[in-house]
Amino acid sequence: MNFNKDKVDDMTLALIFLGTSKTPGIPGARAWGGLNPQTLERLHQKGLIEDPKQKATSLHLTEEGYARSKQLFEEYFSK
Repeated sequence: MNFNKDKVDDMTLALIFLGTSKTPGIPGARAWGGLNPQTLERLHQKGLIEDPKQKATSLHLTEEGYARSKQLFEEYFSK
């Protein structure tokens, strides 16, 4: 199937925001990582998450990734 991968990445990043948890003093945020591996790899390539190929079931958003995730969630899902 031919589709816009950047849009899929944006929607995935926006939905990741729902499951984020932020720890004071630690940059970025953690979130559940059970998502499409190819999408996670693209987000990693864009510098928005750390390497998703870890054994942990969660992923770590970079500070930029967390800010973008929050912005996209608000843009697409706020009333």
